[in-house]
Parts: sequence; C-alpha cells; structure tokens
Amino acid sequence: MNAVDHAYPIGKFEPPAEIDAALREKLLAELEAAPRRLREAVERLSDSQLDTPYRDGGWTVRQVVHHLTDADVNAYVRTKIALTENEPMVRYWEQEPWAELPDAKHGPIEPSLALFESLHAWWLAGMRLLPVESFGRRFRHPRLGMITVDLHLALYDWHCRHHIAQIASLAARRGWK
Repeated sequence: MNAVDHAYPIGKFEPPAEIDAALREKLLAELEAAPRRLREAVERLSDSQLDTPYRDGGWTVRQVVHHLTDADVNAYVRTKIALTENEPMVRYWEQEPWAELPDAKHGPIEPSLALFESLHAWWLAGMRLLPVESFGRRFRHPRLGMITVDLHLALYDWHCRHHIAQIASLAARRGWK
C-alpha cells in the first residue's frame, strides 16, 4: 500500500449526484454509528499507539480523534446556522493549527470521545425532527461555495468514515487488534 492509500483509505469525497430520502436516511444512520465505530477503533490502544501517526507525515491517532470532535463541533454549528439564517457565509476553521495545540497532541482522548458521542446524539436527534425541505437549506462555505444541509451531511459522513478508516487501517497494518 502506498502513502496515498493510507491518507485516503476509503477514497476522496465524491459528492452524490442526488440525495433522496433513502440516501439521507443512510447518511443519518452512518453519522449516528460514527461515535461507536470511533470508540471501537481506539478502545484497546495504548498511549504509545495513540501517539503513532496513521501514515508518514500524518497526524497521530490521538490527533485524529481530537480532530474528529473539533470538526464535528464546527459541522454542528454550521448546520444550525444554515437552518436559522438565509444562505449565510460560514467561517472557515484552520484544522492544522487546531491539531497542533497541546490538547490535540497530548490530551486524553476520553473527553473527545464523550463529546463526540453526545454531539452526534444531539445533532442527529435534531436532524431527524426536521421537515424534509430543511435539508435543502444552503450556506456559503468559503472554500466549497454554496452547499446544502444534505451535502453537508454527506461530507461529514465521509469525513467520519475516512478518519476512522485511517485508524483502523493503521491498527491492521501494525497487528494491534
């Protein structure tokens, strides 16, 4: 396997051509399952394993766990903004400096796992209460342009699966499980 495979073990994000009710339900179910899958991917890892980069030049597993929580906090806020404002511009957040902060590099993962679980429970409970037309609401992303809540969910479904796969593929390559 080459470095590109380690960086994108499930491939790069490809936006779906259309998001219908069945695909939306699949995305919601995947996002609901992400906290369990993340916890399963890291539950038996030692501190030294958590401090192992998932690929040469990549973040450590610990940084990936904290990144997932940071990213989904931002995704949650963007979703709420899209649902309550008319085509707002959302703020871009620089993920690289966040991953270099001391909490991301050295902090225990349990608080991030707990927040990730709670956040997903609250975020997805809210999504399931929305009328279908809410998923078509749009916001301006500074790098991606205008996107819908539906597309945003698809992106974060991929994002969670992508990073969890990075951890799982590292564990498999190293024979950790």
